[in-house]
Amino acid sequence: MLPELSKIKGIHPGAILKRELKSRGLKSKELANLLDEHAQTISSIVNEKRGINPSLSIKLGRQFGAEQDYFMLLQASYDVEKTIEAKQSNTPDLSKIRAALFWDTDFKKIDWQKKQKAVIKRIFECGNDVEINEIISFYGILVVKNALKNSNNDFLPAFKHNLVRFKIINK
Repeated sequence: MLPELSKIKGIHPGAILKRELKSRGLKSKELANLLDEHAQTISSIVNEKRGINPSLSIKLGRQFGAEQDYFMLLQASYDVEKTIEAKQSNTPDLSKIRAALFWDTDFKKIDWQKKQKAVIKRIFECGNDVEINEIISFYGILVVKNALKNSNNDFLPAFKHNLVRFKIINK
């Protein structure tokens, strides 16, 4: 029997699905067949690599005798929890930034708030699109523009190119 939503808010729906499959003695491939879904889809959800969409929530609700929006509400709760955690973080998503960019310091000990101007400048000098977008997302475009407002770097052409490409300055 599926737990009450209020007791499991913020948990990935795949964790609940995995527990339910185990308690019923089902494999994810068997569930996929019952739902007329791809086995990879169910496996990805059970392994918390993918979320639930409305169509799948309806199918799962029917299969497990729950409300049709049960898994969708669980997914929404999980997404909200992850967003709150990300906003409260004092560091950007480090999986999107190469440690090698900060070769001259201990990457794991960077104070991302205290050193924000230096971090922003380094990313715009040597970073790729993913890294630049992560820094813009983390600090916000206004902070980035302010940090780079009077920056000049004539020896790395990528710096000026990135400032123009990401609309930090006009040509």
